Amino acid sequence: MTWTPSGPQASLDLTHVLYDDDSYFSLALALLTLSPILLMPAYAALAVQTREYVIIIMWAGQLIGEVLNLVIKHTVKQARPSYSAANGYGFPSSHSQYMGYFATYLVLHLYCRHRFASSGYKLLDGAWRLALYAAIISWAGVVAYSRYYLRYHSPSQIWWGLGIGTGLGAATYTFAELLPRKRPHSALAKLKTWLVRNPVSNWLQIRDGWDVWADGGRETEWLRWRDEWERRRVEKSK
Repeated sequence: MTWTPSGPQASLDLTHVLYDDDSYFSLALALLTLSPILLMPAYAALAVQTREYVIIIMWAGQLIGEVLNLVIKHTVKQARPSYSAANGYGFPSSHSQYMGYFATYLVLHLYCRHRFASSGYKLLDGAWRLALYAAIISWAGVVAYSRYYLRYHSPSQIWWGLGIGTGLGAATYTFAELLPRKRPHSALAKLKTWLVRNPVSNWLQIRDGWDVWADGGRETEWLRWRDEWERRRVEKSK
C-alpha cells in the first residue's frame, strides 16, 4: 500500500544545510549551525537522568521558545533574504533565538547558583569561570553568525532572534529561580515548592539539588560513590 499526496509536498529542513563545498570554514559553520538540534536530546537525557528542577525548567522554557518563534514567524511573515535558498519565513532566526536562550539561562545559573570545585587558587578559579562563560556565549555567537554566513537570515533577523532568546532565558530564570529564592514567601516560591512536592513530582523523583547544595549535589554524590567503591575494593581484597 502506497501513500499518495493530496497536495503540494514540503521538506522538513531540520538537518538540511547548504554550505560552500570548497571551504572548510563553511563546513565548520554548517556543523556548528546544527548544534541546537543536538541539544534537545541532551536536555531530555539530563532531565531523565538527574530529575533536576533547574534542568527541567530550562528544557520547558526552550520548548516554549520554539513555539513562540513559530507563532512570531507566522504572524509577522517576514521573508528570508532574497539571496537565501532556504524555505519558510525568516523573522526571527530560530537558531539564534535558541542559542540566545540557552546561553543566557545557563550563564545565569552558573553565575548565580552553581559553586565550582576550587583549585585552591582564587585567580585560577576566577579565570576558569570567565573562560567557561566566554565559551558558552561564543558558542551562541558563532551559531548566530553561521546563519548569516550560510545565507539563511539577514543581520536584523539574527539580532532579533538573539534578543528574544536572551530575554526569554533571563525571564525564565528570574521567575523560576531568582525570585522564588529571594522571596521565599511569594506566590512564585509557593508555585516552585508545589512543582517539586506534588504527588506526580514525588513519583517521578523530581528534586531541586541547587536549593540544598551549592553544586547541585555533585560533590556529595561523588563522595558517596567513592566511599562505596572503596568499601567494595576492601571486600574484594579480603
